[in-house]
Amino acid sequence: MRPRLLVLAAAGLALAACTMIPPYERPQAPVPADWSGPAVEPTPAPSSLPASEVPWSEALTDRRLRSVVELALANNRDLRIAALNVDRVRSLYQIQRSELYPAVGAMASGDVYRLPASMSESGRSKTVEQYSVQLGTLSWELDFFGRIRSLEASALEQYLATEQARAAAHISLVAAVASSYLALAADVESLAISQATLAAYRESAELIRHSRDAGVASDLDLAQVSSQVDAARAAVAAFSGRVATGRNALELLAGAPVPTDLLPDALTTVTELAELAAGLPSEALLSRPDILAAEHQLIAANARIGAARAAFFPSISLTAGAGTMSADLSGLFGAGSGTWTFSPQILAPIFASGSLRANLRTSELDREIALVEYEKAIQGAFREVSDGLTLRSTLREQRAAEETLVQDLERAVRLSDARYQAGIDSYLAVLIAERSLFAAQQSLVNVRLAEQVNLLNLYKALGGGGPIAGPADQPSDPSGGAAAGSAAADRAPWP
Repeated sequence: MRPRLLVLAAAGLALAACTMIPPYERPQAPVPADWSGPAVEPTPAPSSLPASEVPWSEALTDRRLRSVVELALANNRDLRIAALNVDRVRSLYQIQRSELYPAVGAMASGDVYRLPASMSESGRSKTVEQYSVQLGTLSWELDFFGRIRSLEASALEQYLATEQARAAAHISLVAAVASSYLALAADVESLAISQATLAAYRESAELIRHSRDAGVASDLDLAQVSSQVDAARAAVAAFSGRVATGRNALELLAGAPVPTDLLPDALTTVTELAELAAGLPSEALLSRPDILAAEHQLIAANARIGAARAAFFPSISLTAGAGTMSADLSGLFGAGSGTWTFSPQILAPIFASGSLRANLRTSELDREIALVEYEKAIQGAFREVSDGLTLRSTLREQRAAEETLVQDLERAVRLSDARYQAGIDSYLAVLIAERSLFAAQQSLVNVRLAEQVNLLNLYKALGGGGPIAGPADQPSDPSGGAAAGSAAADRAPWP
């Protein structure tokens, strides 16, 4: 029995190296080779590495912002869920991988029953006892056609996809915290501008009131400046609410209260993000974690086709055991009580009402869906990077224009006030100039925020956060060994 078992096992191992998984080739990226839009002037880069290999701690140059990001990485619940999902899928992969190997166990049993007189050879009823111990019970499905190995390959790709999803969640959290921090800094600066403007309007209203009482200014001048005070009060109230809600949003992302000394006091005091090098080819998108995750899902769907194909062929399983058996408990381990069993089984599908073909068709459609999802992820990433590069130059130009506009309006306010004090113009000219200056100051804050957020989104769109191996590289086995069997042999064409 043992030689036959060894021969069958060796044959099973030899044939199991071949699967029916279709050969996988990375699809052609459905995007142009270069980015569209106006050319971007080269700017100094923080390093010679691609953006995908620049750590976030180097891209975010502000010390307080880095501290808040570290707080979020340690306490954010969504990131914790992503890490737990990786552990969960790793366990599922280990369960699937274990089906490749024999299951060995031990079993002990005892039967005591009464045999009636009509069933006894002696014509008398008697009590029958039977005890057995199976010291080595082996159960093994010989994976001749690669069904189990196909499922194991799919489970491995699912695990790798989950790892990439966790990396994408990590990058998204860093970007979300930085974006929320910058937005809070902009609101704090806008609130300070509104408060300073309100104080200036109140001072002007008090001076005009005294001038009106002295018969120099008119009631119209007082009404106009009072309207400015009310508008500034409304702006202060609005930005106060935005600062409060912005802090709540930042603490939600951080997963813990953010210390006061880490909160921004103005957007201008936040150190700008490091510049990224321009002119990267669109192939750089393939290193993004979300795209890698979509590709792993595509490979997993491709592997499930192999399992669906193998279901058309017979499945062969072996069950064997060795132990002792005795009619009484005391003789269970005595001489001559040894026993063994060997039960090979072949199950071949003959008629399944089309379910096997439907299952194969479903697997092929799943692969097509995964392919479309993969292409969709690449196209979405291409648009994000293309938009970011396009806005990069226009926002820089817009900020320069807004800074010049604020300087011109500050000069216009001084000149209008001087002409009003000299009695040359009415207060309406001062009112118009001050309104324009306040609006330009708020617009400048928004443009600075948009420029920083655009650079942050560009860093995220290029997969910033660190190098991550792609599916073409040799994947690691989450069970602790090399996954060469599942990464190479399992992707071979079916025989």
